[in-house]
Amino acid sequence: AYNIHVNGVLHCRVRYSQLLGLHEQLRKEYGTNVVPAFPPKKIFTLTPAEVEQRREQLEKYMQAVRQDPTLGGSETFNSFLRKAQQETQQIPTEEVVLEVLLSNGQKVKVNILTSDQTEDVLEAVASKLDLPDDLVGYFSLFLVRETKDGAFSFVRKLQEFELPYVSVTSLHNPEFQIILRKSYWDSAYDDDVMEHRVGLNLLYAQTVSDIEHGWILVNKEQHRQLKSLQEKVSKKEFIRLAQTLKYYGYLKFEPCVTDFPEKGCHVVVSAGNNELNFQVRLPNEQIKEGSFKVTRMRCWRVTSSVPMSNGPSGSSPGKSEVKLELAFEYLMSKDRLQWVTITSPQAIMLSICLQSMVDELMVKKSGGSIRKMFRRRVNGALRRSDSQQAVKSPPLLDSPDASREPMAKLSSKLTSVSLRGISHSSSANDVDANDFHGNYAFEGIGDEDL
Repeated sequence: AYNIHVNGVLHCRVRYSQLLGLHEQLRKEYGTNVVPAFPPKKIFTLTPAEVEQRREQLEKYMQAVRQDPTLGGSETFNSFLRKAQQETQQIPTEEVVLEVLLSNGQKVKVNILTSDQTEDVLEAVASKLDLPDDLVGYFSLFLVRETKDGAFSFVRKLQEFELPYVSVTSLHNPEFQIILRKSYWDSAYDDDVMEHRVGLNLLYAQTVSDIEHGWILVNKEQHRQLKSLQEKVSKKEFIRLAQTLKYYGYLKFEPCVTDFPEKGCHVVVSAGNNELNFQVRLPNEQIKEGSFKVTRMRCWRVTSSVPMSNGPSGSSPGKSEVKLELAFEYLMSKDRLQWVTITSPQAIMLSICLQSMVDELMVKKSGGSIRKMFRRRVNGALRRSDSQQAVKSPPLLDSPDASREPMAKLSSKLTSVSLRGISHSSSANDVDANDFHGNYAFEGIGDEDL
């Protein structure tokens, strides 16, 4: 079987025949002109070189399908990945109780099937909380890891091609949990959420939590005012005051490393307000702060790599060896573009944040509403818009030949795990045009943005 990695994690194992079956189903539904070419069958046993060649061809095929808005967002493709995930983890379809955390630490227990996809679980949680249908799209489920101080490190936003119960239980680690949080960036949308009692309570709990964990900066006087509003249970006023504070609505990431303004700088990155905020510790221990606006990022990509030495025998690739990087090309001044690289285990989550900010900007620019970014499926479950579905993480395939596994692992880790394409390049300067996210919000940039 081939191992398929999604978001840098083993998602499922599939055989060539299963992938061929998927290909034939896609051709049947969408026609031969739309579906990319599939690696041909071979009559004779493959040589090791041919095994590796087929793996690369299948990887390119899966990338091409995932990048196509029609094919990659299709129920055929996503249900294939969900079914394969369930089969790989050998979890039968049955009723289970899944615990989903709220920001205040409260656990919501929902009765679901192990085969329920992300949208179904989100709806089950919303139903248990009495959150109205038209507000469900303002929230998402996130896979998080609890840190020592009781805060959460965000691993990723759960996608339409996975089964939340399978995703969290297959990690076999109680530190990993699923949490419900708002999934928009523009605080103007808070007004929609606060119209309803449950929406207001969820937003209030998230705001209190973010303040308690130091994600939102509060001085003594502001803290006193917030405390007073809390005692009066004035939730809307509490949120209104919080909206004026620094880093309101931002996601804070764990300390990592950047090459800006110079290599090896330690940085704390926060995402929000259509920007990435950097708090950089320079080599001389001086702290500097700055922001990179998403509208001035021409493109970005995520890559992963491992050291060329395999390390001690028995060490597991995918643990400490793997290095994830988010690199973006930024318009520093009117005529100067520069690549900035962040080395962080949360690089994929950072990329997803950037893409969703761009989605929101484009919807707003076209005069649309965030409510229209979601549409109903025939069976009643929520369906993300095409814009939202563009946030993808293509699978990566390992070689099925056990004798060549170390080499296959190495080659797959050196391949991009970007949300749009594959890159075998280790330098941001020689990126192929297909290897990165093009930023549509950048194209409309005007002099006033500079």
